[in-house]
Amino acid sequence: MTSGGQAKGMKSLKDDLEAQGGKWVDTPVGGGNSEDALAKLRTRVMGGDAPSSVQLKGPLIQEWGALGVLQPIDDVATAGRWEQALPKLVSDTMKYKGQWVAAPVNIHRLDWMYANPAVLSKVGIRMPATWEEFDAAADKLKAAGITPLAHGGQAWQDASLFEIVVASVGGPAFHRKALVELDNAALTGPTMKQVFDRMRKLRGYVDANFSGRDWNVATNMIINGQAGFQLMGDWVKGDMSAAGKLPGRDYVCANPPGHGGGSFLFIVDSFAMFKSKNPDVLAGQKLFGKLMMEPRFQENFNLAKGSIPVRNDMKLDKFDACALAARDQMDKSIKGGGFNPSAIHDMAVASAVRGAMTDVATKHFNSSISSDEAVQLLARSIKQARE
Repeated sequence: MTSGGQAKGMKSLKDDLEAQGGKWVDTPVGGGNSEDALAKLRTRVMGGDAPSSVQLKGPLIQEWGALGVLQPIDDVATAGRWEQALPKLVSDTMKYKGQWVAAPVNIHRLDWMYANPAVLSKVGIRMPATWEEFDAAADKLKAAGITPLAHGGQAWQDASLFEIVVASVGGPAFHRKALVELDNAALTGPTMKQVFDRMRKLRGYVDANFSGRDWNVATNMIINGQAGFQLMGDWVKGDMSAAGKLPGRDYVCANPPGHGGGSFLFIVDSFAMFKSKNPDVLAGQKLFGKLMMEPRFQENFNLAKGSIPVRNDMKLDKFDACALAARDQMDKSIKGGGFNPSAIHDMAVASAVRGAMTDVATKHFNSSISSDEAVQLLARSIKQARE
């Protein structure tokens, strides 16, 4: 977590832990990606030197739980009424065989669209509600010499855009069938072809220098008026806030076009506890878990990070309009069946499957393969990853 909003959020966590008598020891991981981190974690755990707590998400919590190395913290969860305070899909993810083994710090939403209102006003467009409106707006932006879509050409960003498009073109039920349940009929059907058709259209809206660009550099294109829209998770808002920008004045947030209004692709940052024979470590884990779910910390951390508190029993008086919209959207999506875990951000499928999705999404976005070819490649790659 190295961008402005992310670093500020982690500092909030560290400061609160140390203020309550805990000791924070970072474990740097070389290489800068999750595969490197997991490889080093495996080495430490198998060597009897497991960290007391590790940032893990989704299925990885279940995978480590199956190895018998995670520490239950049920007493902390019961005292903090976690069961009552969390959406069921989130609480289920934090448990292994009914025992709490991880604590969540937030809920991110992946499927957001951002824009600079001054740019929209200058060109005479509004936030598009449909993909047809998006295309018309993009044409006007192009004519004005403004890049329609701020995007970074990194594999995970291509895949994030792909997942947003899956939910917005096909709707939440299709997203769940295709990218969570991995239903072959959904993966190979006409709706998935429409998804890749839309991705090809979006590829024509990025600038020539997008390759390798970090997401926060793309966000700066919105801030500086160089681009019209960015489709990305709410960590964008964390960096906007870190730069002193305000929603409504400096940027606007909205659902993506199409079926985006019924969807909430959630990502939960969470920390799993690893077993230790040292009673001081166990005491520290319980303090850490308790702290992460306290309303004061939830407020401070999420104000910095751009996400919203994972607790559904908190008031959001200090949060901005985009955060309030996120909470409202989350509540609506839970009731309407559109609250789905993000596959690309490690909340829904095994890492090999996520990798297959990412590879196909970025290959299609950065080559001339057809939508039909991409559909077949996606289904085939996912099948191979599951074998």
